[in-house]
Amino acid sequence: MASVTAFIRVSKKRIERATVRFRLRDGRSIQLFHASELEVNPSDWDATRQEIKAKVLYDAEKRAAFNKAVADRKNMMLEIYNAVSDKEGLTSELLDQEIDKRLHPDRYIVEQPRQTFFEAYEEFIEKRKLSDWRVRAIQVVIRALKRYELYARRTVDRRFTLDLDTVTPQVLGDFEEFLRNEHTFCEQYPEIYEAVPESRTPQPRGQNTINGILTKLRTFFIWANDVGKTTNNPFRNHHIEECVYGTPYYISIDERNKIYRTNLSRHPQLAVQRDVFVFQCLIGCRVGDLYKLTRENIIDGAVEYIPRKTKDGHPVTVRVPLNAIAREILAKYADYAGPPLFPLMAEQQYNKAIKRIFLAAGLKRSVTILNPLTREGEQRPIWEVASSHLARRAFVGNLYKQVKDPNLVGALSGHKEGSKAFARYREIDEEMKNELVKMLE
Repeated sequence: MASVTAFIRVSKKRIERATVRFRLRDGRSIQLFHASELEVNPSDWDATRQEIKAKVLYDAEKRAAFNKAVADRKNMMLEIYNAVSDKEGLTSELLDQEIDKRLHPDRYIVEQPRQTFFEAYEEFIEKRKLSDWRVRAIQVVIRALKRYELYARRTVDRRFTLDLDTVTPQVLGDFEEFLRNEHTFCEQYPEIYEAVPESRTPQPRGQNTINGILTKLRTFFIWANDVGKTTNNPFRNHHIEECVYGTPYYISIDERNKIYRTNLSRHPQLAVQRDVFVFQCLIGCRVGDLYKLTRENIIDGAVEYIPRKTKDGHPVTVRVPLNAIAREILAKYADYAGPPLFPLMAEQQYNKAIKRIFLAAGLKRSVTILNPLTREGEQRPIWEVASSHLARRAFVGNLYKQVKDPNLVGALSGHKEGSKAFARYREIDEEMKNELVKMLE
């Protein structure tokens, strides 16, 4: 069994003070030594009892504290020794180190590397458990921030680093200006885009797009404040502009039916995408939800799905009964063996096909759109601006003209109650306005 003995050695140079030393023994093979910081006058030391002599004149409190310190050190050494599995591998130096760790734990605190701005953003994504499409949207913001950081190092300060604690309203303003002009930097700073690439060359951004990026960044800062990562929130003094949208344009029921009846036998692939577009017009879903639909979503004569935009908050199941045309289109592709309902193109190709379909159907009337860059209204042929989202607009716009009940239409389209996007459809109902005016006659 291991035992510890305390002893002193008298130095010729220090005849009035001696260091208390300790020896740990375990059989004949193990003998370890430890020189403590405890000191005592050699004439006061009781070598037999290993404490201050009982009969010497000594302050009672100091005596008790010293004797306890000696006893505590013995016990500490035994605890360390007994906790070691490889006792023969324990040296006096390692023993000293373990004792020092217990006496001065602050010396051995390893500071964790401070979390970087982008590490915190990735943690935000992980902790919020967001849907795939929201994660992709945030990753777009993160890549833009990384390019901005590299740009700022090239043009402002080579030491510039985004930091939760030091982002200021001015930095936000500079970032906003970077977003507005980023499409002009590709040729000037190609190394930035090699370091943080995108699938396509950055295009000019409208203010609504910039506002969306800033809004996502603001959400991140609110979270960082809530979880205690920083007390800094630069958005308290940085105003995000209101998004501006034009009045939604959409195709009428007659125009939709004209598209459906258009002979596209010479273009069979285009005919398939025409059927997909018309079906989308009849159920009003977003294109991302359309691409996830399978036969399992067809339940008792209706399509049921949870819009991806609601999955992160309060999931709501949308149920849209299928009319005769929708059922007819489904029947056309009953033998299609793929997971989705229809043979689908990539979204970008789908939008190109829609424009060709509109031209084939002779839909060339002009519509007023809001230019996202200038925020000014301009006239464009409808085929030129047609896209998958026009199908959703057609569903909502035509329903609202008939029902004039935003809650009922919203339940079919998946719009949240009080949705600003849905509210815009009320502006297009000239028939409703005329009816209201007639009430005054």
